[in-house]
Amino acid sequence: MTKALELPLQMRRNGFDPVEELARARDGEGVVRVEMPFVGPAYLVCRQEDVRQVLADPARFSSALAPVPGTGEMDADELAKMRAGQLIGFDPPEHTRLRRMLTPEFTVRRMRRLEPRITEIVQAALDDLERAGKPTDLVAHFALPVPSLVICELLGVPYADRAEFQDRSVRLLDVSLPVEQRNAAQREDRAYMAGLVARAQADPGEDMLGMLVREHGDDLSTDELVGIAGLLLLAGHETTSNMLGLGTLALLRHPDQLAMIRDDPALVEPAVEELLRWLSIVQLLPPRTTTTDVEIAGHAIPAGSLVICSIPAANRDPALIDDPETLDITRGAAGHAAFGHGVHHCLGAPLARMEMRIAFPALLRRFPGLALADPDEQADFRAFSVVYGLNSLAVTW
Repeated sequence: MTKALELPLQMRRNGFDPVEELARARDGEGVVRVEMPFVGPAYLVCRQEDVRQVLADPARFSSALAPVPGTGEMDADELAKMRAGQLIGFDPPEHTRLRRMLTPEFTVRRMRRLEPRITEIVQAALDDLERAGKPTDLVAHFALPVPSLVICELLGVPYADRAEFQDRSVRLLDVSLPVEQRNAAQREDRAYMAGLVARAQADPGEDMLGMLVREHGDDLSTDELVGIAGLLLLAGHETTSNMLGLGTLALLRHPDQLAMIRDDPALVEPAVEELLRWLSIVQLLPPRTTTTDVEIAGHAIPAGSLVICSIPAANRDPALIDDPETLDITRGAAGHAAFGHGVHHCLGAPLARMEMRIAFPALLRRFPGLALADPDEQADFRAFSVVYGLNSLAVTW
């Protein structure tokens, strides 16, 4: 009988909150030894200042040298193909080369051009939610479709394929699954994206894949195009959809703050920042490997060690903000690390922020009586997922 995987410390939650043990690690030693699923022992960095130090210094904390969980069975050729184009797995200057090609597509100014279309997508999802009748699942009818359609249109991915790529995404991010199943999902995903890239190379459209082929086709290999497209698709719908679902549950449990977002447009932007900080849905950033002996929070860490950063713990650090355990949408939570920090700061942050700024108030104004279908029912959290969220959220209005 296979032993059930124990949830590692860095992924343990009590509802919205990191467990007390993680908070004690942050407020006490600052750095603790943990087990990284499928990789082994690592140093977990918990304080905001130390997390920023690690993320801002790729020369001493390398992404490229860190092992990829569950790739032990792959030969060198397959591993190279799997890593190609994955910005999160490279250091400068290779990371800089790849990111420079994408940055113009994710500027705030470029994202603003998408605002009318995102508004249309949100309204269509709200229509679908209403048609579904009450009670219904907010995740299936709103939180997941909105960012999925946005990133599909942006990249040039057929929205009709969403059920397939969403299923693969769930398997890729679920650390409770055996390595073989997650690797199978990775291979399926690369095969799917390779088909899309081949189509774009034959007939590049006006979407981002078409742009990359037209403008950077001589600079990017086919494997790199496949990797970039796969990473953007995964990150583009998984993170924002979980923020919309989990954020709605948080607001339903804080009705006074829900009403403020619904009724005061000036509070929407700070509310999004505070929800990003308080929820901190990215539970596991890719690990770093130390290239030299380092010291963090007074702890000597030898060269060649794995280091991981806890964003949920860092964003609840009392050194960052007063009363960090309390959700307070009026303060804006400037300085949080929900989108990471340094060279790997989330490329899609402007897009994610825009989607949330449009979606949350639109939902709350369309359904002013929005409520949990069963307030006593335990929330269906995705505990073992790298990206924390909800499997479903039954609502009524």
